Amino acid sequence: MTATDETTSPSFSPRVAIQKIGTSLSTMVMPNLPALIAWGIITALFMPAGYLPHEGLAGLIGPMIHYLLPLMIANTGGRMVYGERGGVVAVIATMGVITGSDYLIDQINAADPGGEPLGQIHMFIGAMMMAPLAAWVMKKLDRLWEERIPAGFEMLVNLFSAGIVGFLLALAGFFGLAPIVNWLMALLSDGVAWLINAGLLPLVSILIEPAKIFFLNNAINHGVLTPLGTGESSQTGKSILFLLEANPGPGLGILLAFTFFGARAAKASAPGAAVIHFLGGVHEIYFPYVLMRPQLILAVIAGGMSGVLVNVMLGTGLVAPAAPGSVLAIMAQSARGDHVKILLSILVATAVSFAIASLLLKLSRRTDDDLAGATAKMESMKGKKSSVAGALTGADGSTAAAGAAGAAGAGAAGGRGIAESDQELRAIAADHPDDIRRIVFACDAGMGSSAMGASVLRKKVRAAGFKDVEVVNRAISNLTDEWDLVVTHRDLAQRAYAPTAGAIHVAVDNFMNSPRYEEIVDLLKRREAGEADPEPVGPAPADAPAAAPAEASAAPAAEQAAPADGSTAVGEVDQSADAAGSTEESAGEPIMAARSITLHGTATTAEEAITESGRLLVEAGAVDPDYVDAMHEREKSVSTFMGNGLAIPHGTNEAKKSIRRSAMSLIRYDQPVDWNGQEVEFAVAIAGQGDEHLTLLQNVAMVFSDPAQVERLRTAETEEEILAIFGTD
Repeated sequence: MTATDETTSPSFSPRVAIQKIGTSLSTMVMPNLPALIAWGIITALFMPAGYLPHEGLAGLIGPMIHYLLPLMIANTGGRMVYGERGGVVAVIATMGVITGSDYLIDQINAADPGGEPLGQIHMFIGAMMMAPLAAWVMKKLDRLWEERIPAGFEMLVNLFSAGIVGFLLALAGFFGLAPIVNWLMALLSDGVAWLINAGLLPLVSILIEPAKIFFLNNAINHGVLTPLGTGESSQTGKSILFLLEANPGPGLGILLAFTFFGARAAKASAPGAAVIHFLGGVHEIYFPYVLMRPQLILAVIAGGMSGVLVNVMLGTGLVAPAAPGSVLAIMAQSARGDHVKILLSILVATAVSFAIASLLLKLSRRTDDDLAGATAKMESMKGKKSSVAGALTGADGSTAAAGAAGAAGAGAAGGRGIAESDQELRAIAADHPDDIRRIVFACDAGMGSSAMGASVLRKKVRAAGFKDVEVVNRAISNLTDEWDLVVTHRDLAQRAYAPTAGAIHVAVDNFMNSPRYEEIVDLLKRREAGEADPEPVGPAPADAPAAAPAEASAAPAAEQAAPADGSTAVGEVDQSADAAGSTEESAGEPIMAARSITLHGTATTAEEAITESGRLLVEAGAVDPDYVDAMHEREKSVSTFMGNGLAIPHGTNEAKKSIRRSAMSLIRYDQPVDWNGQEVEFAVAIAGQGDEHLTLLQNVAMVFSDPAQVERLRTAETEEEILAIFGTD
């Protein structure tokens, strides 16, 4: 999505660019830190100089650090860009980088048999470079041919295309990226070695401590220090590099200074913040105190330098990264015999930072510290809400208020956190000025409601001309804070908000044609035009009404004009051979077969309808009988009523183990069934094992977005006519 007026485009910010790189690196590394911690424990215990030397168990050390951890990072990086498919291709490509690096080192060692042999380079940086690139390439290539695959060849093309692309990218990694990463790692290692040999390592605190406060440390920590430190630790059993950024002493000194010499809110909140910082390892909690008094950056730099100096003099180090930067985590990862020495370095860093910060606070006679304003500034630099801001601002602070709104109960999704009206969406969007490029529709299982809602919204977004805005569906359990905008049912809003607090959140009641969809499209148009999202003139009412029912919602998609490029209009159903054929089979069986369609259902209640539609899936051999129980369980959590007379009962996320293959059934009711106060004429039961059912589900969504198509379903006399309407004939 590009702005139509270049003058309204935001200017390039090096700080934001570095911050985004650091966030991406952190997102790849952080989920895999438990494996790195496990490797650190194994190393500390079983290496020859460890607490419990064991030759056999020590055999885990090399393969874990050289293969397992880089490949786990690659999988995470690939999934960030393109889901499971991106993760698979990223792992294949990264294996090429690892093997290429090993081959080059073997060649160098063979050419100089009398010299000191070079050790393996662990491809953390290689994985972080190759994985997103490989997944991006796979994603772009899939988009090139996704609509050109002949019917019946989808699985063949999908499997072989990923394998071939992975093979080619592995070659590119072997011959292209491996030499670059080897050179880069050698350059960085030589630079660090020079600083250590020259006694200048403490000077890195001049860079690291301010970088932490401006949220630039992730790029340094995960991009440089963790890879280099891991390589050093695998050879020597520990690394000082893990202590450069993790030492809590500088921040603790700042908080203790405010505890004794601060004023008002800053003084009152500092003791609690010190506990969270020192024991909890959440370093960002002290950042607002420094932002209130910028001169205190001198105290944290001096404290950091002092701590590094002590660690250099005493030769200390950690076996693996300490995450989070808690004193408890640092002690757990300290090398054998280094615990007391490292505690001494923390004490010295705290004392130096405290002394300088106390002097600066006493010299200043200011008593008007704005902690809430400094916290808001910190969050602005971070780019999203802080998990510890409430501990600083209190219940009346703006940050805490926003967090409370975001954590509102399921029955009160509206407010500053989750939008249920255009007015609320405008207000929330004003706090999220970045481009909206990734939209996720989330539900409990990720196989039915969200897939259908995403299909309808995707059509509207494409029809509005936004070809590069991604709209996908996910189970709430698989959500991460990587999305720009999250849409979900209002009864699931609280659950979806927790893992994606940095996104714009929209809650809907009607999946088929909620007015929120048009409001989202309007928001995209305003962003493209460079228009601001001003705060509403008056506050949104606390008891804002829920989304309008289907009968009162916006005009159906069928009434919208077709896109100028000639693609299928929002309300139309693509019944071409290619579109239809891509949905028909799962494990050799049709997704929806004629025998799984009932033209005259007998159920009179929603419970009976769920059982009746689920029984068809069981009889088709698609699910085990206990899947039907899970369908009832799913209905208890949130209604599967979609709007326009349609319900799509399906199981919970945990019930996927009861699915043998993807399948769908359909029951038409001559007398509408009362579905939690809504009238349902059609129940389409879903069992989704993979993605095979999604294209058919998209067709179902488009059919029920079009009143004319729904009327055809009402008057169809045979099962074959139903299949033809859905494009599966």
